[in-house]
Amino acid sequence: MMNLHSTAAQLVTLAAEGEGGGNHNSLNPLVTGGSAFIILLLLLWITTRFNRDR
Repeated sequence: MMNLHSTAAQLVTLAAEGEGGGNHNSLNPLVTGGSAFIILLLLLWITTRFNRDR
């Protein structure tokens, strides 16, 4: 039971340290979202090119 309390205390400490934002400096939301949008459009285009049932 003591090990469970120790583990819980470590998790609380880790969660408290991570409250400072958590975003990595190199991750730009505009670039990430734009890349995801382009990839989804590419997948949509590929899907419609290979769908010959229409």
